[in-house]
Amino acid sequence: MMSLILTMVLPAVAMAQPSTLEAGLLKSMSIKVNHEGDIERDDSSGIALRNYKRNKYIKASPDLRYDYIDNYLLLKPATFLGHDLKVIEEEYMSAYIGCCVSPGVGVIIKQKGSLSNVKAFARKNRCSIEPVDFNTHLRELGIKKPQAQTGNYYSLSCRERDIDRRN
Repeated sequence: MMSLILTMVLPAVAMAQPSTLEAGLLKSMSIKVNHEGDIERDDSSGIALRNYKRNKYIKASPDLRYDYIDNYLLLKPATFLGHDLKVIEEEYMSAYIGCCVSPGVGVIIKQKGSLSNVKAFARKNRCSIEPVDFNTHLRELGIKKPQAQTGNYYSLSCRERDIDRRN
């Protein structure tokens, strides 16, 4: 009886993980009003990234860190607002290396269908969205001969600097 319950429950738990992971990532990219009434980013990106690492969606350490940005390539399929999640970026200062850190999170997605939900999230949370040449981005990460699937790729940036931008 117990094994029957486990065989029914465990697949449901495994299927629920990506949506739970996605919810944590979305929270870390969202804005909130602080005690002084100023808009700021949620400060939960560390928690979101630990959950992706724990579930083996990304490596324990970044694939590349340049300037103040950690770049994590997805190791297995995951979604972000209905699109294929390809890269998670986290920008923060661990040591001063010069100007100008802009803390926050970004993602690169491969479009699947309409972008209306991503654009709505970007507007609501004062993020920026723009098309990206994914093979060029992969080369910047040190991949010598990237072969990304054909499609439309977008960078969604939800960093401190994006709060003042208007899409």
